[in-house]
Amino acid sequence: MLATYRLRSDAGSIGERARALAVEQSIEMPLDAVRDARVRAEVVGEVRSIEPATAQPGCFDVTLALAAETVGDEPGQLLNMLFGNCSLQPDVELLDLELPEPMLRNLPGPRFGVAGWRAALGAGAAARALSCSALKPQGLPADALAALAYALARAGIDVVKDDHGLADQPAAPFAQRVPAVQRAIERANREKAAGDGPLAGHRSVYAPSLSGGPKRLAAQLRIVRDEGVGAALVCPMVIGIPGFVELVRAEAGVPLLAHPALAGHARIGEPLLLGKLFRLFGADATIFPNWGGRFSYPREVCLAIADSAREPLGKHLPILPVPAGGMSVARVPEMLDDFGPDTMLLIGGNLLAAGDAMPARATEFAARVAHAFQTQAS
Repeated sequence: MLATYRLRSDAGSIGERARALAVEQSIEMPLDAVRDARVRAEVVGEVRSIEPATAQPGCFDVTLALAAETVGDEPGQLLNMLFGNCSLQPDVELLDLELPEPMLRNLPGPRFGVAGWRAALGAGAAARALSCSALKPQGLPADALAALAYALARAGIDVVKDDHGLADQPAAPFAQRVPAVQRAIERANREKAAGDGPLAGHRSVYAPSLSGGPKRLAAQLRIVRDEGVGAALVCPMVIGIPGFVELVRAEAGVPLLAHPALAGHARIGEPLLLGKLFRLFGADATIFPNWGGRFSYPREVCLAIADSAREPLGKHLPILPVPAGGMSVARVPEMLDDFGPDTMLLIGGNLLAAGDAMPARATEFAARVAHAFQTQAS
């Protein structure tokens, strides 16, 4: 496998620094102490290229060849071999990764992808962008969150998710909140199905936030299955990559929406982590902070995340990019121009800030997203 890093270094030292990184991320011991000829030839990391980082003076982009055998088929070990030790070295950033076909096949990847989200939402979601909003703030009781979910679903929002901060808190315990919200979503769907207006037949799905250790996650997944919930929200970096892959993806049976909480601390390039790696580990959609919102990602990084989520990647399905983080209904046309129809737009606070006019603003948001590409489709 080929891994590309950005290293801060002067030109005279970069060769030595790159070789040290190759050893650190492969055998983690003095090269002179390795006596086994096969290990020296096939396991020790190799520097393949060193190029100046034109956008960052004083930095170089270094590509290493690392042995696939050191990973096996375990996603957590893949991250360990790519960035485990050198994540502790402040002069290193992991930028990109190219995996050989056998390694790509061994990673789980998304179970549903773009097409799976559309299938979960029904025929009306074909060939168009999707809308998403969040249940917040924390501290509301389960019945208040359910009422909000009903209003959002009735307005035509496709995916109603928990805020990622909602967990198993006393105000709205998971075992109370999820059944209540799911019943509210189902009621809204029944009413839409019985109507004859523009939302006739529209289906919304609920994505509760899964959190905790293996036992708690397993209990939450049982509730998700028992209640017929249509999707789930997960923070892979919070629950841990192995837990995400082995428990959540294996047992959820519904599309998974990955949240980027804690992803920013890792010094891993955003298109790689949020676009490619989350996808390889099993996410069906990936939330990221879009430019111009509460966070500082530039537009080109956001577009690169979306490209990584949808570009060809071995056998793995494309997934939905979900630009978010302080977006507004006024920016919907611009975001759809940027990201296209295979996208889910997430707007939360801007809807809730409308107060009593929230249902009308949510209806406007959902309609703008649903109808944006009708002209091209026809």
